[in-house]
Amino acid sequence: MNQQRYTAVVLAADRTNKDPITQHTGAACKAFAPVGGIPMVIRVIDTLASCDLINKIILCGPPESLHVHCPELRQRISSGLVNWIPNLDSPSRSAENAINQIPHDIPVLLTTADHALLSPEIVQNFLQASMRVNCDVTVGAITEEVLLAAFPGSRRTIIRLRDGGFRGCNLYTFNPKGRALVGFWQQAENLRKKPWKLVARVLGFKTVLLYLLGMLTKRKALAAISEKSGVDIQVVMLDDGRAGIDVDKIDDLTLAESILSQNQQGSRFPN
Repeated sequence: MNQQRYTAVVLAADRTNKDPITQHTGAACKAFAPVGGIPMVIRVIDTLASCDLINKIILCGPPESLHVHCPELRQRISSGLVNWIPNLDSPSRSAENAINQIPHDIPVLLTTADHALLSPEIVQNFLQASMRVNCDVTVGAITEEVLLAAFPGSRRTIIRLRDGGFRGCNLYTFNPKGRALVGFWQQAENLRKKPWKLVARVLGFKTVLLYLLGMLTKRKALAAISEKSGVDIQVVMLDDGRAGIDVDKIDDLTLAESILSQNQQGSRFPN
């Protein structure tokens, strides 16, 4: 695997027809919403295209009928820079469909179109670190301290464990065996309206009890999910606060545009 380059899969379908970013910006869909004057999905595609560890990009969604509203995307599809496929009825099914079209021996990077602050440095660092870890799946994350040091006052969802607070970064890699985790994700997604069954399937009640008692560590949480899924999962910790910012709410959009403006004026973050 260390000698191979990744195929990147970008999930770009709206989860709801009442997405707040779509409504706020008037974009045809969330992925086309402009951040700093550039559609989010274009920012992500161009970032991935500039990484030498990635040799192919598959975009899952938005529906082809909407592409007329984003000439930049149509140009990148027609040029062959990105391969578009239709999205299915859920993120996990869309991911599974995309990954099944990639040769089994090719490692996969999975991310989302709302990762508007994703940079080539973040992607390269994550992939390089993932290649050094002997496991089936890697998950990108940052600590609460890194996030708050970069963006004081930012309110983000934090997973609080005994050894600290963590936030996922919507970055995942899958080796061949790791692809089974997508099927596990699909099972969990099917149980989203039955929370206790979902908890039992994903973590097990013993692990949940440890969490409720404030005794669950990152290592124990990963071990529980790995045991349930049959897939060895490891976390790759990143040190760039932007990796923990996605654009789900209007406040996120405001923050992302502020960060991009600071970048253009010459800040501590590279463009």
